[in-house]
Parts: sequence; structure tokens; C-alpha cells
Amino acid sequence: MTIPDPQAVTVLGATGSIGVSALDVIGRYPERFRVFALTAHDNDELLYEQCRRFQPARAVLGEDDRAARLRRRLQADGLATQVDSGPRALEEVAAAGEVQTVVAGIVGTAGLAPGLAAVRAGKRVLLANKEALVTAGAVFMQAVEESGAKLLPLDSEHNAIFQCLPADFHRGELAASGVRRILLTASGGPFRDADPATLHAVTPDQACAHPNWSMGRKISVDSATMMNKGLELVEACWLFGLQPDDVQVVVHPQSIIHSLVEYLDGSVIAQMGNPDMRIPIAHALSYPERIASGAQPLDLFQLGRLDFQPPDLERFPCLGLAQDAMKAGGNACATLNAANEIAVAAFLDERIGFMDIPRLLAAVMEQLPSVAVSSLDGVLAADQHSRRVTRDLVKRFEAGRRT
Repeated sequence: MTIPDPQAVTVLGATGSIGVSALDVIGRYPERFRVFALTAHDNDELLYEQCRRFQPARAVLGEDDRAARLRRRLQADGLATQVDSGPRALEEVAAAGEVQTVVAGIVGTAGLAPGLAAVRAGKRVLLANKEALVTAGAVFMQAVEESGAKLLPLDSEHNAIFQCLPADFHRGELAASGVRRILLTASGGPFRDADPATLHAVTPDQACAHPNWSMGRKISVDSATMMNKGLELVEACWLFGLQPDDVQVVVHPQSIIHSLVEYLDGSVIAQMGNPDMRIPIAHALSYPERIASGAQPLDLFQLGRLDFQPPDLERFPCLGLAQDAMKAGGNACATLNAANEIAVAAFLDERIGFMDIPRLLAAVMEQLPSVAVSSLDGVLAADQHSRRVTRDLVKRFEAGRRT
């Protein structure tokens, strides 16, 4: 029996939570996977340790001086890893001919260009970068169609939807596949039962205290406002060819059911598992096979109960703003996403209040009506314009708080 060569993988954002989890899974199967390239923004210390373990052909950092330091350390260890820096190098390792699979784990708009490069090169792309679809969904999905790239979602919710859809599902054909709608679960974050009148006094530390997941501060705030779920709704629409009304957000505090698909015959199929990102990563890496992820098995006897409730748009207005942006189309989602990044950063710096975040976003969306975009340059221009407008509005909100 012939043993196939290990699958060559590039991990974009190797030192982030997705990258670390992906490498944990990859490291369990040296006969199945080999690491071609690892990239990081500025964490050259962790990237050094990862390069020592996986010995990739290439490594990329965001800054020249950190790349030079990593290069010296690896050379001193006798490792032949080629170390580069900058956006062009990111795109090169994403599209390299030696690579079959790319884990797109870079957060923010910095992940757009390398993710798109991987798609245009026809790679198998394991997508964790929300911004690729939230801000540039039309451009990204057109590139997938033209190149024949295979797009597999890593977000636990979208991966769950993918697992629950029929094997012959065609993007945009819900009814033809026997599907009525998608049920997108949300934990509800730390304020799912809070009195809306008290949310104006929320502190950054309170907003970052997620009850189920350990995440970075920005995404923790997005979970607290439910903007994260709004962005995931947009992502689901692009991934599966849906309209916003095809997706029902369901607050599920236990984070055990990661999403569900409701069929025309009344059946509802759910994907369940412990809240561990290695589960969707292992699924996508090995698809259509199954491999062990390293996650703890789900103990049904310890669950006790599973709760569900509709989202409260008075408590979570950001969810409604995301639905409106998806319906508006064009650059509306890029505008909203950029404004949200600036607003959340201002909140974490204690320049604005928690409930100022949705107020800021609504003001930006009103000031910048949607226009059509057909290129990545157009998306990035909308992103930058939204950031400038939002920064100006932050100053006004900040001044208002002082008076």
C-alpha cells in the first residue's frame, strides 16, 4: 500500500489562538501534515519555538527587525528556515506552489490579502479570518468560484453549519437541498441577562470576562455587544449563499450546540461538542475524513440542561446593525467592521462607554451610505474612510463625556 506524502500546510497567524490550536492538531499527525510556512505579526519569541519544533521551509514576520532576530537565532540552531518580513512575503507563502492547505488565521484586514492570494492560487483554505468575508465577501467568493479553491470554515459556528448541511449542498440553494433555515447559536456573552439600563456603566474588564471562552480583548468585547454574532451572520450569508432572513440567531448560554440546520421536513440537525477550537480545526484539516483533535469528549451526563432564547436587540443593538449592513450590501459591511474596530479600541482605552459602541456605529452607517465595490482596493478604501470618520466621532463622544 502506497502511503501518500504529508499534506503541506501554511499557517497564517501561527502565534494567535487559531494558529496555536492548528499546530497542536498538526503536531499530532506528522505522517499526515508537514508545515511549509509559519507567519506572525510580532511575536518572534513564540514563532522561534514553533520553528524549532516544526522546522518549516519559510517563516514570515511583520517587522524587519524581528525577522532579522529570528533569522539569527534559527541560523545559530542550524535550521534552514528562510525568514522574511512584510505583506508581500505573506502572500508568497500563502500562494506557494508547494502548499496544499492554508490556515487563514490572521485577524483583521491584515489577513485579507494573503487569504485572497491563497484562494486565487486554488488552495484548500481553512478560513478563520472573519474580515475576508465580512468586508470583502463578494470579491472573495468570486475568487473562490474562479479558482476552484476549497473553502472550509474554522469558526466553530460555521464549521458546525457545514457539518449539518447535506453533503450535496450547493451554495445558495437552501430549498433545493431541503433546508428551511440556519440556526446560528450565540453564547450571549457576559451580559445576556443584564438589565439594559445598567450597560452604560460596563467596564472593559467586565466586558472581557466571557463565561465560556478564553479570547482576546477585542473579540471578547464583540461577544459582549454581540457584534461578533452579527459579523458571523454576515460570514454565514457569504459562505453558504444565504440572505440575512435565512439565518436565525439563537442565544444558547452553554456553548455546547455550535449551530443547527432546520430542514423542510421539520428535522433539525445540530453539531455539538465542548468549546474547543481544535474540534473544527481537526475537522477541516482532515475533511472528508475524521481524526482525533485532542479535545475532551463531550460528557452528555454532565450537561444537565441546554437553554435557548431569542436575542434581545435592545440589549444587543449591534446585532441589528450587522443585519442591516448585510441587507444594504456594497461596502456597508466593510464600513461597519472598520468602525467597530475603532469603537472597541476606544472603549478598551476607556475613551467611550460600552453603549457608545452601537451609537457610534449607527452614526457612521448613517453618515456613510453603502456604495458598490468590486475589488479589494475598493474594500480597503471603504475600510480606511470608515476608520477616519469613526476616529472623528470618537473625539466628539469623548468630549461629550467630559462635559
